[in-house]
Amino acid sequence: MVDLAGFVASKLGVPPEAFRLLLTLLAGYPIAAAYHKYVADRPKTLQHLYFALSGMGLCYYNYGTDTYHSLLAISVTFALVTVLRSKPLLLLIINFVFHMSYLLLGYYYTASNEYDILWTMPHCILTLRMIGFGFDISDGLRKEEELSKDQKETALRDPPNFLELLAFAYFPSSFLVGPQFPYRRYQSFTNGEFRQYAGYKEAGLKRLGAGVLYLAVCQAGLTYLPDGYFLSPEFAAQSFIKRIYFLGFWAKFSLYKYISCWLFAEGALMYLGFTYKGRDELGNADWTGCSNVKLKLLESGNTMQHYVQSFNVNTNQWVAHYVFKRLKFLNNRNISYGAALGFLAIWHGYHSGYYMAFLMEYMIVSTEKQIESVYTKQVLPKYGETLNNSKIYSIIYFFCLKSYNIVYMGWCLTSFVFLKYERWITVFSAVNYFGFIYMLIWACIYHGYRYYRKTQPREPRPSTSTKQD
Repeated sequence: MVDLAGFVASKLGVPPEAFRLLLTLLAGYPIAAAYHKYVADRPKTLQHLYFALSGMGLCYYNYGTDTYHSLLAISVTFALVTVLRSKPLLLLIINFVFHMSYLLLGYYYTASNEYDILWTMPHCILTLRMIGFGFDISDGLRKEEELSKDQKETALRDPPNFLELLAFAYFPSSFLVGPQFPYRRYQSFTNGEFRQYAGYKEAGLKRLGAGVLYLAVCQAGLTYLPDGYFLSPEFAAQSFIKRIYFLGFWAKFSLYKYISCWLFAEGALMYLGFTYKGRDELGNADWTGCSNVKLKLLESGNTMQHYVQSFNVNTNQWVAHYVFKRLKFLNNRNISYGAALGFLAIWHGYHSGYYMAFLMEYMIVSTEKQIESVYTKQVLPKYGETLNNSKIYSIIYFFCLKSYNIVYMGWCLTSFVFLKYERWITVFSAVNYFGFIYMLIWACIYHGYRYYRKTQPREPRPSTSTKQD
């Protein structure tokens, strides 16, 4: 049998796995169109069957018999919910340990030096979905007053049957690259709660167009700045300024690869009418309920915190809901934040590059908060009026923040893309480890200044007992 996708991919000069992934993401649009024409008005059982078979078929198209991994994982979660529903804590622990262990074993046996498009890619999405599902089942067994506002919105009082769970897990356009959503959203959709609202098809097609644009920019940019260039002597021979800016622009183009995939997936879900969020400020239906990227903030932001808030949004929300907020008992936001980032790193795999990337995120976001604190508490009270009225300062301020945004994104994404220590440390060395050095300089200045302030005698407060005329 001729592999048509592989033949076309070879002619285009792209990996066949990546081309199949793209076709699968785009398949979400005809699947959505067929749903509206033939399935939407049918009984819910037929809808569940449609989504389950569509998703499983697409999974098999990409990964063949390796589809059994996801089917096994879903079956185990269903069995655990059936058997251990009366013991929610035990259900949570076993469900969490099973899915994370299975995923990590998959990484162990399949990992290479590159970002692999194997069965482990959709399985990492499934792992979060099944772990979150376990938490929602457990929350549904607790008293209403024990739940937070977010937990009340996702708690499941009645577990779904196996077909419904299959449809939720294999939901087309979301099982490959996300986004994440709770079972309650899928339930609301199949109950027809979103069908009364208009504009979903237009919103989906706009997202599709944005995805095409980002993919085109990504391909053009990485043609001029391919990954291998940054491991070459030619890159190391460039001037320092060129090196750090080349690395920054390369990081932008590399991000667009992920963003284009998310935009295709989001657009298909919008076109399906799945992503209703409420009414916007103009009273129109808002279809961004499953958006994984905030394009306006991504392109206009100036800090690493802006990247965190605009990139991989649904995964970050999932971690906040099921990990960060559930560590509230630690009574320490920094420890909870560090634990959440640690979980994300482990979820990505064993490569040292993931751990370095999330460590850098933690360090840079913390540094930004320190700088912002000093700026707002020490600089603005003294010089704020002068600075805010200066056009030259505004231009310099914008240029410096944008340069920082571009340059440090290159530094942060290096280890995430190159994965292996031998590769990303080569790039770090080629740019003189500037990311470490500048943060170390700031840390010495910041903590040195704080120590100096503590050792200085406090000025006496002015007396308030004397009445002034």
